[in-house]
Amino acid sequence: MSVAENVAYLRERIASSARRSGRNPDEITLLAVSKTVQPELIREAYDSGIQQFGESRVQEFAAKAEALRDFKDADWHMIGHLQNNKAAKAVEIFSSVDSLDSLRLAERLNVSAQASRKKISVLIEINVGGEAAKSGVAPDSRELEELLLAAPKFEHLDFRGLMTVPPFTDDSQQARPYFQRLVELRNRIAARHLRNIGMDVPSMGMSHDYEVAIEEGSTCVRIGTAIFGERSYLKDQ
Repeated sequence: MSVAENVAYLRERIASSARRSGRNPDEITLLAVSKTVQPELIREAYDSGIQQFGESRVQEFAAKAEALRDFKDADWHMIGHLQNNKAAKAVEIFSSVDSLDSLRLAERLNVSAQASRKKISVLIEINVGGEAAKSGVAPDSRELEELLLAAPKFEHLDFRGLMTVPPFTDDSQQARPYFQRLVELRNRIAARHLRNIGMDVPSMGMSHDYEVAIEEGSTCVRIGTAIFGERSYLKDQ
């Protein structure tokens, strides 16, 4: 199947999953994970109506950004782990950092965004599975609380919600408890009405489990393989 056919199929499945859980399909953003993908295929996705794209490496996206600069209405999300020393470049080329995982990184992003006279959207990455190999702050941790309480001083960051990647499993149903945990955390934070903290976005769900994620309340699914095909040397989102 072509990229356009894959996108059309995904939109049908997303709509079906939304209706199954009593939701409006328009509430759910399809974010195409374009890491390791050549510009020609990314353009096919864009021509199919995709406007939200996710990349995992600052240098990789910087190298191909010129070939995609005519995507005037596209938003580029940093979804991989972001090192503090690459915050300035990330602010330059991305509109959103969906993997904020420390107070130090928030400080770096805010300084860089201020210098660039822009405001950048961020999602706090939550390590719901407590996996040592994954980035993200632990639910209900001191690190998360410090980040939430410090948000008012970050005037150039727009906190929009949470993101998670649950432990990988071939059975998508096994991801359900982790999605539920993220939504429960989002609801608790939202109920506190903290300054400069929006909680409209729980970003969760990838190619193998996005339907379960939608059933549990995801508003943004990050799909790579199901759009662009297998990339053998990297685990794709």
